Order: sequence, then structure tokens, then C-alpha cells
Amino acid sequence: MPDRRAFTKALAGSALTAASASRILGANDRVRVGLIGCGGMGTGVWRNFLAQPDVSPIAVCDVYDPFRERAALAAKEKVAQYRDFRQLLDRSDIDAVIVATPDHWHALQTIMACKAGKDVYVEKPLSHTLAEGRVIVDTARKYKRVVQVGAQQRSGEHYARAVDLIRGGNLGAVHSVSANWTRNIMPGFKPRELKSGLTNALDWDLWLGPAPLVPFDPMRFVYNWRWYWDYSSGQMANWGAHSLDIVRWALGAKAPTAVTAMGGRYELKDGGETPDVQQAIYSFPGCLVTWSACEISGFEPIRYPEGDPRAKPLIEFHGTKGSMVLTRRGFWITPQIWTGDGEDRNIPAMQPLSVAATGFPHARNFLDCVKSRNRPIADVEEGHLTAAMCHLGNIATRLGRTLRWDSQKEEVIGDSEANRLLSKSYRKPWTLG
Repeated sequence: MPDRRAFTKALAGSALTAASASRILGANDRVRVGLIGCGGMGTGVWRNFLAQPDVSPIAVCDVYDPFRERAALAAKEKVAQYRDFRQLLDRSDIDAVIVATPDHWHALQTIMACKAGKDVYVEKPLSHTLAEGRVIVDTARKYKRVVQVGAQQRSGEHYARAVDLIRGGNLGAVHSVSANWTRNIMPGFKPRELKSGLTNALDWDLWLGPAPLVPFDPMRFVYNWRWYWDYSSGQMANWGAHSLDIVRWALGAKAPTAVTAMGGRYELKDGGETPDVQQAIYSFPGCLVTWSACEISGFEPIRYPEGDPRAKPLIEFHGTKGSMVLTRRGFWITPQIWTGDGEDRNIPAMQPLSVAATGFPHARNFLDCVKSRNRPIADVEEGHLTAAMCHLGNIATRLGRTLRWDSQKEEVIGDSEANRLLSKSYRKPWTLG
């Protein structure tokens, strides 16, 4: 493993670094930013930050040389380049870092960044296991760090408007919510990089990090790592995390009381492990929430009128006065057909909205909070609670049974096997905390 002496030295002085970084920055001060993870999503987020007038790019880090070099070029000014993220965290001239590595790295890198006195913008899902999420939250609070989760839909103006309408009672009492992700990617995924095998351009051992040591497989690298349990939590924590986050926000709900789920890798034979068809049902007080994913069919669960936005992910809220369909392109409300009080059918239908991408304002919100020290719109605690729903859905799927959840203790009631799946072991020398 790379020499950790420099990083240890940085941690020894982290209290001083954190104290200096936690001051309230002036409105005109620049925020010095580093990027960890320069793949497709990382580079996209990086560009959103680079477009901000008060960002100074300092360094980029990736274990794969072509991705790191691409991100360095995007900065349009000289930035330092590293393979080992600990060298980036060792720099005292970085205020905040973007963590956009595969999911199995999110917790360790976010925790280490907080200890090094950096604020963190970490891509969703916040964690790879439920136990990791709680440690991240506790660490962020202990070191007084601003941590924004990349749940950028929370920065979408029309999402906020939809949530206000739901919370304001415009749909009546909402007792049923469904969200789905559908597409047809048959016959499956194929390797995208290093198809002929491992080269010196990639540090495979450091890419694996805390995950079990396995021989290099191009199918486990670049995007397709999402379909392996050692690195990801599948579509449940990918697109499901986006939808379930909005559902929790709209319902004003912290956590479900019970979860049941099923699914599997039914049709795809590309070597992946996570489900290509999955459905989970979450029980909240007074409301059932269903999330489903199907990767092997392009069906649409509802036939919408001509011209309606069919953007994904799609969420439907069903209340006693009306129903709302919410997508990334907008939302609309359909009054409930009712033969009683005629006023119930007078809810105005909302026309589909044209909405700009939400990544830019999400980065802006984070930077503003770095300066003000306020909590961001997708604060680390919110990211943890949403990721917890995803992890519980996967555990219920893998065990094939309903889980009863104690949100205060963050444990499954009366199920030791399920509770063991709330955490995982780490390959040496990596540890959590």
C-alpha cells in the first residue's frame, strides 16, 4: 500500500485544519475544491462546480489515468493529479472535496475527508451499508463538516413545489405512493474500458480498496460495478435512492416501520449479481410506498395522454383528493373522481413543466453552505435515512422475508441474520471510522 506517513501527519493536525476551514467565509471568498473519482458522474459534477464563479479547482484524483487526466483538462488551469486520494486529503489548501467514486468507497473517503477538515459533496448513495451511514453522520457532526449528498433532485424547483403542494394537503391524505424505474437493456451490459485486460493505467488494488481481492475483470470496472454486491447496492440504491428520497421528503417521514421485497437476476446473463427485476414495499404510518425496477422490459405502467412527459424516474402520489405524477421534467395533478362533495373534483390539473438540470443549483447550495456553515438541502442525515431505505429493501430481497424496523436503534427487530447484513467487513488495512 502507498506510504501513509503523510496522511497520518495530516490527521494529527486535523483539528487545526478543521478549525481554520470552519470559519464563515466571506461572500466573495473562493472555495478551493478537489475531486476524488473522475468517472462519468464525477466529471459531470466537477463541471457543475467549475461553472461556479467562486470555485478554485486544486486537485483531481483517480486510480485510472485517462479519467484523471480528462478531469484535469476540464479544469482549464493547472491542477495537481493523484492516484491515491489520501495525498489529496493531505493538502491544507483544499476546503472541500467531491467524492464520486464507486459506492463501496463513499463511506471511508467521506469519513477521512471530514477528519482531515474538508467539507464533502458525496454522490448518492451515501453509504454501501446501513451501519456506514450512521458513522458518516456522526463523524460529520463531530468534526462540524458540511456534507451534501448528491441527491440533486432536492435542488429542483419543481420538486420543491410538488413537495409543498403535497404537504399543504392539495392531494388530501396521501395513503399510497409508487415509484418505478423501467428500461430494456437486453441482452445485458458489456465492458467499457480495458477490455483486453489490466494495464499500468489502472491501480486495481486501490480501486478495490476495502472490497475483497479478486482478479481484474473489465466487467467490474467503469459503470458496470453497479451490478456487483461488493461495490454497489444495485438499482435500488441508484435510481431508487433518487425516488425514495423525494418520497420521504414529501411525506415528511423519517423511516418505514416494515419492509418487504422480492426480486432477482432473472434474465440478464452478463455476470452481474444485483436484481434486474425488484419490488419493495415500505410501510409508513398511514401510507404504503412501493418501489419497483425492471431492467429487461421497456413497459410503461401507465398510459399517459399524448405529449405528457415520460421522463424517469417516475413517482405517483395518490391522495383522497387527487393524484400527482412527478418526474424530472415536471408534474401534474389529476383530481380524484368522487361522487360526494363536488369541490373535491375542482383541483386544477398542473401542466407539465420544462425544468432545467438540477446539478448546477445543487452544487451552488453546497458552496453557499460551506460559506455560511448552514446544513445543505441534502444534508448527510437525510442521505443516510434514504440510503437506509435502500439497504433495507435489498436485505429483505436477499432474505426473502419482511423486516420490522426500529428506526431509533437502527436495527431489525428480532432478526439477527438481517442485522448482520447491516454492516460488512473490510479488506486490510482499511477500516471504518
